[in-house]
Amino acid sequence: MIDKKEDKNLVVKGQITEALPSTLFRVKIDDGDEILAYLSGKMRMHRIKVLIGDTVEVVLDQYGGKGRISKRL
Repeated sequence: MIDKKEDKNLVVKGQITEALPSTLFRVKIDDGDEILAYLSGKMRMHRIKVLIGDTVEVVLDQYGGKGRISKRL
């Protein structure tokens, strides 16, 4: 039997400040930093719209790259 490692993804809340091409967004997270984030696959599949000023839940990449927008609050 193989034990799977649990994903230790860091989830933060932030606000959309800028919409960029290819469903990329600039998100200002709660600690003041701005990151690039993209829409998750389920949000694209269900065509959930995200606008400037929306509060979103972002899953940060463990390697310090982009974040993934997983929920609109």
